[in-house]
This record gives sequence, structure tokens and C-alpha cells, in this order.
Amino acid sequence: MLKSMTGFGKASGKIDGRTLNVEIKSLNSQKGLDLSIKFPSKYREYEYALRNKTANVLQRGKIDIFITLEDNTASSELFLNKELIKSYFEEFKQIAIEVGASTENLLPTILKMPDVIGESHEVPGEDELKGIEEILGRAIQEVESFRINEGKSLQTEMHLRVKNIEALSAQLIVEDGRRVTEIRERLRNNLEAFIPKDKIDMNRFEQEVIYYIEKLDITEELTRLKSHCTYFISIIDDKEELKGRKLNFIAQELGREINTVGSKANDAIMQKIVVNMKDELEKIKEQTNNIL
Repeated sequence: MLKSMTGFGKASGKIDGRTLNVEIKSLNSQKGLDLSIKFPSKYREYEYALRNKTANVLQRGKIDIFITLEDNTASSELFLNKELIKSYFEEFKQIAIEVGASTENLLPTILKMPDVIGESHEVPGEDELKGIEEILGRAIQEVESFRINEGKSLQTEMHLRVKNIEALSAQLIVEDGRRVTEIRERLRNNLEAFIPKDKIDMNRFEQEVIYYIEKLDITEELTRLKSHCTYFISIIDDKEELKGRKLNFIAQELGREINTVGSKANDAIMQKIVVNMKDELEKIKEQTNNIL
């Protein structure tokens, strides 16, 4: 099964009379698992458990999780030090009167002072972790469904691109036969332009032609290219989940063979075919970067 690293999921549920929302965004990442969780401070002790639950399922990608509480969230998470605010207000008011300044907008300034606003020390209930994990689990399953659907599209795309490379490789085999014949004729004509026919040692000429053509031979590269294509398709279609890196490695090997064919081709028609193969390979690389 092929899965994308891209996904989105969300879920909501009630915890202690308040609504807890979980939203997950997943993008491709070359770092493996790049996980970020933002949640109310009172759930900080649950971070390790929530990370493990997410990592065990989603495995790879740049994943951002947002956990929020609705209804009285502000009052439950923050508190105002009212006595300190009053004290600041009286002091600031007195100073303002002494210097002849306005006392109308003192409150915004006071709220920026140290220790005026702080976090509450509300302790989560025993069943809250189970409730959070249940809601998180539903959001994770939405991400998984999203990834699977994306993976089906990627699988179809990968099959198409590899088949295109194989078709272009078959064209190269046909053109290679033409190229060899043209090379032989060109060498013969060039030689006869300087040396009379009766002075040419045909056995030696054939040996030199064979030596020259062997240096430009692409049979081995095309054989390996076909093998890599077959292996690439087999990896796409197997049941393994984590296959993005492996497909990336195979794509690199495909690139090496295609580049070598291009350097040996020495033929305008074949070079155009190689350019088209490179174009198909780039599309493959773009997609493999998004595969789990």
C-alpha cells in the first residue's frame, strides 16, 4: 500500500463539560518524523503519551497537532492577580496625578506588568488523558484515510511515469540500431575520402569500428534501467508501508543509467529521447518525496 505524507484530520469531543478540538496537519518531510504539538498548558504532562500515540501511526512527515479547549478556556487556563492589579493601578494613578498625566488608559499598561497574568494550576482529571487520546485517535484516523487516498493517486502516477520511461527505453533500442549503422557508414566514408579503397585493410577497419562502437554501446545501461524500473514497480505494489526512502534510492539509480545513456548516445534523435526520460524521472522524484 502506497501512502502520502500529506494529510489532514480533525476531531472533537467533550471532556469535563468542555469541548476539546484536535486538528492535525501533515506535510512531506525529509527528516523522518518532525512532530509539533500545541496544547493547553495543563496537559503538558501528557505530551510524551500523545507523541507516542501519533508517532506509532503516522510515522513520517512534518506533523503539526493543535489541541484546544472551548468554553471557559481563558478562565481555566489563565488567572488575573487582582490584588496586584489594584496595587499597580493605585500607584500609577497617584503618579499620573502628580505629573498631570491622564489616568484613562492605565489598565492596558498594567496588564503588561510582571506577574499580573499567570497560568492557572488546574490539575487534569484522571480520565482526561483517555478522553484526549480517544479524540486524538479519531483525528489520526482521518489523516490516515487522507494519506491512503492520496497514495492511490500517487501509485497510479508512478506506474504511468515508469511505463513511459520503459517505452522511451524501447525507442532507444530501435534508434541504437540505426545509430550503429550510421556510425559504420560515416567512418567508412571518412576513411575512403583519404585512403583509396584498395589500400584499406577491411579486417583492421572492422576491428576499429567494433572498438569504437563498444565505447558508445548502451546495452548494459538499458538492461540495468529495465531492471530498476521493474524493481521500482514491485516496491510500489508491495504491502510495505514505509517505502518513500527506498523509492528515492531507486530513482537515483534510474537517473545514473539515464545520464550515462545520454553521455554515450552521441546522436540528436537519441538525445531527445533521453531528455524526455529525464523529464519523466523528475516527475517521479517530485512524487517520491511525498511518499511515506
